[in-house]
Amino acid sequence: MIEILRNILNGGVAKDAGGGLPAQQLAVVALLVEAAKLDGVFGDDERLRIGQLLRARFGRDEAGASALIAAADEQTARGGDLYGPTRTVRDNFDHGQRVEIVEMLWEVAYADGHLHDFEANLLRRVAGLIYVTDRESGEARKRVLGRRPAGTTGGTVK
Repeated sequence: MIEILRNILNGGVAKDAGGGLPAQQLAVVALLVEAAKLDGVFGDDERLRIGQLLRARFGRDEAGASALIAAADEQTARGGDLYGPTRTVRDNFDHGQRVEIVEMLWEVAYADGHLHDFEANLLRRVAGLIYVTDRESGEARKRVLGRRPAGTTGGTVK
């Protein structure tokens, strides 16, 4: 525990006490997993998309991405706390990186081809908590939709 505090105070990468995973990355993945679970199903499409995002954004290999997803899945199963992860993101990522994280969240929300009302609500709340404007979030959403194949944008479902 003292080593974790020393790392934080010295500007190093904080480690999660439960497995040596970087706390900043775990916070991002916890938000991604929370977004994936909100429609009631944490399916293969969403797991695959989160893994792809972790490999692209954090340079994780498949095993590292799987470990982060498993840890975040366990963390979110204990209770969907948004304030801890959003505070970690807000405190450890610059504004541009936070906008990228919102874009990652939109990627996960659309991974199954549909945007559920609960997912859209989560995205609005998280964007606000990490100081990303509605406009920036909307632009991130448009970028995600622009990359999706025609006919797979999905609408809001209830």
